[in-house]
Amino acid sequence: MKHIKVFDTTLRDGEQSPGCSMNLAEKIEMAKQLEKLGVDIIEAGFAIASPMDHKSVQAIAAAVSSCTVASLARCTKGDIDAAWDAVKEAKHPRIHVFLATSDIHMEYKLQMTREQVLQRISEMVAYAKGFCSDIEFSAEDASRSDRAFLAQCYANAIAAGATTLNVPDTVGYSTPQEMGELIAYLRKNVAGIENVDISVHCHNDLGMAVANTLASVQAGATQVECTVNGIGERAGNASLEEIVMAVHTRRDFYDADTRINTRQIYRSSKLLSTITGVPIPPSKAVVGANAFAHESGIHQHGVIANAQTYEIMNSAEVGIPQNTLVLGKHSGKHALQEKLASMGYELTDDELEGVFARFKTMADRKKNITGSDLEALVLHRRNNSINVQAGACRLVSHVVNAGDGMPNTAYIKLQREDETLEEVAIGTGPLDSSFKAINRMLGLDVRLEGFSLNAVTDGEDAIGEAVVKLEAPDGKNYTGTGLSTDIIESSIRAYVNGINKMLENGSAS
Repeated sequence: MKHIKVFDTTLRDGEQSPGCSMNLAEKIEMAKQLEKLGVDIIEAGFAIASPMDHKSVQAIAAAVSSCTVASLARCTKGDIDAAWDAVKEAKHPRIHVFLATSDIHMEYKLQMTREQVLQRISEMVAYAKGFCSDIEFSAEDASRSDRAFLAQCYANAIAAGATTLNVPDTVGYSTPQEMGELIAYLRKNVAGIENVDISVHCHNDLGMAVANTLASVQAGATQVECTVNGIGERAGNASLEEIVMAVHTRRDFYDADTRINTRQIYRSSKLLSTITGVPIPPSKAVVGANAFAHESGIHQHGVIANAQTYEIMNSAEVGIPQNTLVLGKHSGKHALQEKLASMGYELTDDELEGVFARFKTMADRKKNITGSDLEALVLHRRNNSINVQAGACRLVSHVVNAGDGMPNTAYIKLQREDETLEEVAIGTGPLDSSFKAINRMLGLDVRLEGFSLNAVTDGEDAIGEAVVKLEAPDGKNYTGTGLSTDIIESSIRAYVNGINKMLENGSAS
C-alpha cells in the first residue's frame, strides 16, 4: 500500500479565496491544527507577495515542527531569495517554484519562447537547490500544455535538482480520464521521474477537482495538493477532507493511504470556518451538518439496525462530536472538562476557566447544552481572548430599543483597558444604531460590508453565530464573529470582534 503525501495549501491558495483572508494569529492557529491533522507539507504562503506574507511564512516555519513548511516562488531570484529567507528556520523547509508551460500562458502572460522557459526552469530550480535540498517545481497550467514539451520541462527540473514535480490543473479544465492519462504519460516520458514525487494540484471550476485528484492517484501520483473545505480561488481547490476519506474508505480500490489523523478532520474544518466566517454548507461531503444525518424513516430504521446500511463512514472517524452527554446549569467544571475531553478538546486551565464562565452564562439561557453548543464555545474563545490585548475592547452591556413607528436606539458600554466607554445612537434598526454607537465612541469610520446570521445549534434557544465583514478606514477588510443565544448580542459581539482585529493590525487609525 503506497503512502500519499498531503500538501495543504489552505494558508496560501486557500487564503486567496475572496473573504478568506486571515491575520497572523489566525494563520498560526490554523497551521498548528494542520500539524495535528497530520498533513505532510504546509504551504504557508507566497513570501514575496507582501511583508505580511513574508512574516506569516516565517512565523509558521517557527511554529510547527513535524510538517514540511513551503513557500511559493516564481522562477525569479528575488522570489526564491524571499522564499528561502522565510522558510530557512523551519525544521523541514521547502521552496516551491513555478513557471507556466502552456502556449497561451507563455505567449500572453510570460511572453517567452519554449526555449526560454526551458532555460529558466533549469536555472531557477538549480538556484533554489543552492539554498534547500527539498525543491518542488510546478508547471502552471500543465493540463493545457503540450505533453511532449511539458515532459521536457519536468526533465529539466529533475536534472536541476527538483525532488517533487507538481502537475496543476490550474483552471479546472481537465477531466478525470485526462488527468489519469497525463500522469501515466509523464511517468513513461520524463527522465528520472521514478526518483521524485509526482504531485497534482486541481481546481474545481467544473466541479471535478477531487475526482481529477483521485484519478491521478490511481495513475501513480504520490502527493495531493488540497485545502480544508476546498477553499481557494474561483470555485476553489480539491477538498482535503474528501480526498483523504475517499482514499481511506476505499483503500481496497486505491491501494493507498495517507498519514492524516482522520479524527482531526472535522475540527480542522470547523476551525477554518470560524476563522474566515464562511459557513460549511450543510450538504458538504464528510463535514457538512447533514453528512451523517438521516430523516427518512426507512434510512433511520436501517441505521438503527446497523449503521453501515446507510453510512460508509463512522462519524467518530472524522471527529464529528457526539451529543450524548446532557449538560445544564447545575453541571460542574469537571463534567464540562470530561465532555470536552471526550470530544477531543484539550484546554489549559485558563482556557477551561474562560469556556466554563461562558458555559454558565449560556446554561442560564438554555435548558440543555449539546456537544455543538460546547464546540461553538471552544472555537469562539478567540472572541474573548483577543480582548486581553492592549487597546482592545470588550462588550460590557447593551440596551437596544426597536419597534415600528418609534426611533431605534442603542446604548452600548465597552471596556477598553482601564477606560469605560458609553454611547447612545439612533439608527434605522437595532443593529445600525448599535454599530453607530460603537463607531462614535471609538471615533472610527468603519463600513459594514456584509452581515450574516446562522443558527449554530437547533431549537428555540439555539445559539446564533453572527458574522460581519467590515471595511477599515485604510480600505482593508476584516471579519468579525460573535456568539450568543441573543442575536442582537451576537451581532454586537461580532462587530466588536472585527473592530479589535482592526485595532490589532493598526487599520483603525
